[in-house]
This record gives sequence, C-alpha cells and structure tokens, in this order.
Amino acid sequence: MSWKIYKSGQGYYTRLISAVTAGVVVAIGCYQLYKKLGAVDIASANVRLIVQLLVPLTIFSGFSWLIYWLVNKPVIADFMIAAEGEMKKVSWSSRKEIAVSTTVVIFVVIAMSVLMAVTDVVFFRFFEAIGILQY
Repeated sequence: MSWKIYKSGQGYYTRLISAVTAGVVVAIGCYQLYKKLGAVDIASANVRLIVQLLVPLTIFSGFSWLIYWLVNKPVIADFMIAAEGEMKKVSWSSRKEIAVSTTVVIFVVIAMSVLMAVTDVVFFRFFEAIGILQY
C-alpha cells in the first residue's frame, strides 16, 4: 500500500471528519477494553499491565491503519469527494426560516398530542358507557 494520499486536495473535510469520527469510536472502544482488561485476574501485576496496555494499543493501531486505508481507497475517496461537492451545491435555509419551521412543527406536535388525548378520553368514556370496559 502506498502512503500517498489519494487526490489530496479534494474532499479534505469529508475525509478528515470521517476519519476523526471513526478514530474516536475506535478510541472509545479501546478505552472500554482497557478498563475491562484491568479487571482480569492475572497472577502478575506487571503482566496484567502489559496486556492491559498492549492489546488496546495494538487494536487501535490496526484500526487506525484501516481507517487511513479506507479514506484513501479510490472508490471510497471518490464517493467522499463527490459528496462534499454536492454539499457545496445545497441551498441552506436561513436562520429565520429554520426558526419559523421549528415553531410550526412544535405547535403541530402539541396540537396533535392534544387531539389524540381528547380522542382517547372520548373513546374511553364511550366504551365505558356501553359496558365494554369494566373499571
């Protein structure tokens, strides 16, 4: 495998954020493994410490290489480059439009909740009145 970055000037942020996110997920997993290995009952404290440190570091190193390889694999890198290019073409909503849309959604959710609660009470009283529900 070549250590050269495939199309280095293109899709920089998409590849960087993807790699960092994957690295953080692997790091959290390795930290959890480190904690679990600390609870393993091994006769020698030195051996336990070596195992506790080396196993997660080896796994982290392996996954780091895999992540680097994946973000530089031509098929995946071309996809990320294209995705970043498409994101630059998106027409993003303004802050005011987002605030208005969010307010509308909140009021619709509240109205639907009230409507469903009223409907539930009406049906409950109706079925209680005709004797289907016995409370």
